[in-house]
Amino acid sequence: MTKQQHFGWFLSRGFGPHGWARPYYEWNYDWCRPGLYQEGARTLEQAGFDFMLIEDALSVGISPATLDLRVRKAYGGPKHDPWTLAPYLFAATEHLGVIPTANPAAWHPYTAARQFASLQHLSGGRLGLNVVTDVGSAHHFGQDRLPHDAAYDRAQEWLDALRLLWRSWEDGALIADPETQIYADGTKIRAVAHRGAFWSFDGPLNAEPLSSEPAIASPGGSPRGIRFAGQNSDIQLALSNLDVEAVRSYRERVRADAVEHGRDPGAIKTMFVFKPIVASSTEEADRIVAASANPDDAALLAVAEAWSSDLETDLTALDLDRPLDPAIFGEHVSQGTIKGLRGRFDSFADVPFREILAGKARLGRIGDGISGTVGTAEELADVIQALGDDADNDGLIFSGDLHPVTLHRALDEIVPILRRRGILRTEFAPGGLHANLSSF
Repeated sequence: MTKQQHFGWFLSRGFGPHGWARPYYEWNYDWCRPGLYQEGARTLEQAGFDFMLIEDALSVGISPATLDLRVRKAYGGPKHDPWTLAPYLFAATEHLGVIPTANPAAWHPYTAARQFASLQHLSGGRLGLNVVTDVGSAHHFGQDRLPHDAAYDRAQEWLDALRLLWRSWEDGALIADPETQIYADGTKIRAVAHRGAFWSFDGPLNAEPLSSEPAIASPGGSPRGIRFAGQNSDIQLALSNLDVEAVRSYRERVRADAVEHGRDPGAIKTMFVFKPIVASSTEEADRIVAASANPDDAALLAVAEAWSSDLETDLTALDLDRPLDPAIFGEHVSQGTIKGLRGRFDSFADVPFREILAGKARLGRIGDGISGTVGTAEELADVIQALGDDADNDGLIFSGDLHPVTLHRALDEIVPILRRRGILRTEFAPGGLHANLSSF
C-alpha cells in the first residue's frame, strides 16, 4: 500500500529578496511587503503542504570580506525578522503551519516563551520553532562564540527553560468561570527559579496556558545535532542523498536516538530537504543534465560565492587546483554544512577544490542513486513514492524562493500526481500543526 507522506516548503533565502538575480524578480513583487509571502502561503496550503519553514541568519558578518560575500548576491542578507512575518501568514491561511527560525542566543527564554505562546494562541496551534545553533552572530549580543557542541548545550537549556515556563500553569489553573467571576486559580501556578549555565530568571509565565506547545524543528546531521533532535524535535530537517538506503539509515539514526531519550520514535518526522528541477520531458531532463556536465571557472566561482555565505568563510580566493584545508573553518561553522560541501568525498584531502565545486555545479537525473534532482514530474513522483514505500520515509521539504514562479514550477505538475497516488494529503486534520504531523 502506498505510504502517505508529509510535505513542507523551506524558504531558503529567509525573509529576504526572493527572486533576486533571477528573471522572475521582474514580476515586481516587493519582498519587504507581506503580499508576496501570503500568496505563497495560500498556494502551499492549497497544495496540501503541512508547513512552511523560514530560514534566518541574524548576522551578515563583521569583516569587510565576509560582509561583501553575504550581501553582493543577497545570499546571506539582507534579512528581515521572520517572526514579524508569521502573523501575516497565519491571517492568510487556515491550516498551514508556519515555522520561523529561532536562535537561542538572540532570545531570552522568558521573552521567547511569552511571544511564542501568544503566536500559538493567535494561530490556533499552527506555530513551530526551527531551533538553530549558529553562533556567527554572537558579537551582536555581546557573547563569545561557542564551539559546535556547546552551542547545542545552550539550545537544550533554552528549550528546557521555555517548556518550564509554558508548563508553569498546572492543569486546572485556568478557570474562566463567568458565574464565579474567577478567571484563574493562583494556587495552581508554580513558581519558576531557573539558574543555569547560560541563563538565570524567575517565573511563572504570565501568558495563558497552551493546549499544545509549538512544534519543534531542528536541522543538523552531526552526532550532537541528531541527539538534540532525538530528545526534542517533532521535525528533523535532514540532508542526504535521496536513495532508499541513505534515507532509511538517516531516519533510523534519528529514531534510535529518540528511543534512547524515552520518546516514541514515531513522534519525530524526519524530512529530507529537496530542490527538484521539473522537466517537461525526459529529453529536456537529459539536456539540462548534459549542459551542467563541464562547468567553467565562472560557474565554479558562483558556487564558491554561495557556499562562502553559508560557511561564513571566503572560498572565492582559494586555489582551485589544490585541496581545501578544513582548518580554514572556525569551530562555530556547522559540521553538517561542511559535510554538505564535501559531498560524495570522505575528506578534502587529495581532492582538488575544483572537483569539489564542480560536483555542486553538476546536475544529475533523479533516481541516479547519488544526488540527482532533474526529472519529469512522473519520474520525481516515482522516487518520492519509492522513498515512502521502501524506506518508510516520513516526507520531504521542498526548498527554494517563496515566489509564485518558483512555487508553480516545482508544484504544478507534481501535486496532482502525488494526490492521485495517495502520497499527498487531500485534507487537513483539525487542531493545528501537531495534529497534521501526527495524523499519519
